[in-house]
Amino acid sequence: MITHKPRVALLAASLLLTGCGGGAVAVPDHDPAATRPTTSTPLPGVALEVAPQQLPGLGPETGAKVPSEARQAVVVTGRGRNSAQSTVVLYQRSDVGWEAGDSWPAHNALRGWTDHHRAGDLRSPIGVFTLTDAGGLLGDPGTKLPYDHGSGFTATGTGFEGESLAGSFEYVIAVNYNRRPGTTPLDWTRPLGAGRGGGIWLHVDHDGPTQGCVSIAREHMKELLLALDPDRHPVVVMGDAESLAR
Repeated sequence: MITHKPRVALLAASLLLTGCGGGAVAVPDHDPAATRPTTSTPLPGVALEVAPQQLPGLGPETGAKVPSEARQAVVVTGRGRNSAQSTVVLYQRSDVGWEAGDSWPAHNALRGWTDHHRAGDLRSPIGVFTLTDAGGLLGDPGTKLPYDHGSGFTATGTGFEGESLAGSFEYVIAVNYNRRPGTTPLDWTRPLGAGRGGGIWLHVDHDGPTQGCVSIAREHMKELLLALDPDRHPVVVMGDAESLAR
């Protein structure tokens, strides 16, 4: 595993102004083979449970954006277009289809979701994005992702509901929206320009809506970090349920 050297600390206030903390991703067409039904002969009297070939809840438009090589998918399903509540499920893909892990409660941006994220709009971007880089204020928990540990992940102040933001960036995973993959989550390169926002992360929940990120409990962030494997080409599929069903 490659570990980034700590970067110069960035002001937490700056992190919060542009997201929660990152490049637009061109994804290849979905593998047509992924939609073919599996065939198997069950034992007499035994019901055969077949894992779905398509990620549950995704329509043809969204499903086509999931890279054929992806074997891990973090699916973030928003409760509504304008809701800050969502759920997160890690799916693992095998030869028989996608298998779901536990479902975790999550927060997304204060104003919900958008197909065209802009800096400061307080909405999380809808889409399919690769996951290549992680980091945090706490030391590497043992993830296979490149991990940047440093004080640049310090969060201060309060959230939209008066909750403390301290500890929010103890563990983060950069969402490759408007950022350069293969760099620390603190890298501020914005391929689409600053106006399109960035700094979109998966990070520790602070019990309130985010600026644009997705947040889950600390123990679930640690579990996710330990599960993700670059060799399995992980992605995040995120958006409100209606948009994902397109």
